[in-house]
Order: sequence, then structure tokens, then C-alpha cells
Amino acid sequence: MRHMKTIITGSLLAISLNAVAQQDFSIVEEKIRGLAPNANSIAISETPIEGVLMVQIGGDIVYATADGKFLIQGRVVNLETREDLTETAKAEVRQELLGGIDTAKQITFAPENPEYELTVFTDIDCGYCRKLHAQVEEYNENGISIHYMAFPRAGIGSKSYDKAVSVWCAEDQQDAMTQAKMGSDPDPLQCENPIAEQYQLGMALGVTGTPALLTADGTLIPGYMPPEKLRARLDELTAVPAAAE
Repeated sequence: MRHMKTIITGSLLAISLNAVAQQDFSIVEEKIRGLAPNANSIAISETPIEGVLMVQIGGDIVYATADGKFLIQGRVVNLETREDLTETAKAEVRQELLGGIDTAKQITFAPENPEYELTVFTDIDCGYCRKLHAQVEEYNENGISIHYMAFPRAGIGSKSYDKAVSVWCAEDQQDAMTQAKMGSDPDPLQCENPIAEQYQLGMALGVTGTPALLTADGTLIPGYMPPEKLRARLDELTAVPAAAE
């Protein structure tokens, strides 16, 4: 009887602890929603740090104490493994968002048999975006496909935004992109286009500058990188899981 009582007590304790955990999550969610009332989604999960929860607000990652008293912004790094836990979490979010992209809405420059597929958020008037595009054939020669999506840094309705719309609406999108990247103003055109949608997606993915390169697994490579160095970087990223095994 005593043994049975112990089991029952233990079960009640487990239920009680689960209820507390759920209550703590509710407290944190309530506080976060107070700070970000327009957030489309808020997801809360535990971290390896006792008393600290990871909070995903749309495409962003922050941390909060389990009692809902403190919000922490920054990166969490495991000093033993050197793993950036925050970047890992963000990559998973980006990968999920990238999975919903309609590739027909991208302007693509690709080799016949690409080894790497990169989604590149670009601004028509960005200097380093133009430098990247000037070498697009070299990226292709290094086995890298470039799938352009628009990210006019000045925002929706800006001159760069209008240029991106005109490029998209051109009969030959690739040529229009190349001419625009060389500094020529595209013929002003209007049509149904995904430019605003792509800009908003870039914001959700955490893009803050251009060019922003994203791999298929959600890794973000910010800024311009020469073709051969980018190929080496992609090879390095691919080799990481193999080395871990």
C-alpha cells in the first residue's frame, strides 16, 4: 500500500510540475505578446540553460526567463562544442520559410548541373549586389546557382522597388536584371509581381542588408563573397555534418 501511495504521489507531482511548466510558458507568452502585439506567431521552447526559454517571434529569436520577468537578446553559444545555438535555431526557421518559396517567382542564373542552390536577396542599386552579378557566370562555373529575390532596401514604393518591378515585368527578365545591375534604368513597366511579397519574406528571414545569400538548409551568408571563396565556404558548410559523424 505504501509503495502504491508513493507511485500515486509521484504521478501527482509529475502532473503538478507539468501544469507549472505550462503556466510558466503562458506567463512568458503573455508578456511577449504585450511587447509584440502584432506578431503572427510566437513559439516558446526550453533551452539547455535552466530557467531560460527560447522565444521565436516570427523569424526572430530572443530569450526569456521562465518567470517572465526578463527578456534577453543576443546569441547563446555552447562553449564546449562552439555551436551557436541561436544561429542553429534561426537556420531552422529560415529553412521552413524557404520551403514555401515558389521558384517560378525567382529570376535564376544557373549552370546545367548545379552543386549548390543559393537564394540571393538583392537590391538593384546595391553596389555589392552589382559586383556579385558582374561575376554571376563565375559563380555558375563554380557549380553555384543564383536564385534572385527582390529586397529593395529603401522599402516598398522606393525607386529601387520600382526598378525591381520593371525587371520582373520585362519580357526577358535575365537580360533586364543584367542591364539594371550595370546601371541602366529599366523601362518602367507594371504587372502582377511578387516584389512586395519577397521584400516582406526577406524581413521575416532576418535580412538586413544586401546581398544576402541563403543556403538550402537556412544558413545565412551576409554580404558579397568572391566566387571561389563562396564555393570554399559552401564546401566547408557541407563538410561539417560529415566531420561530426
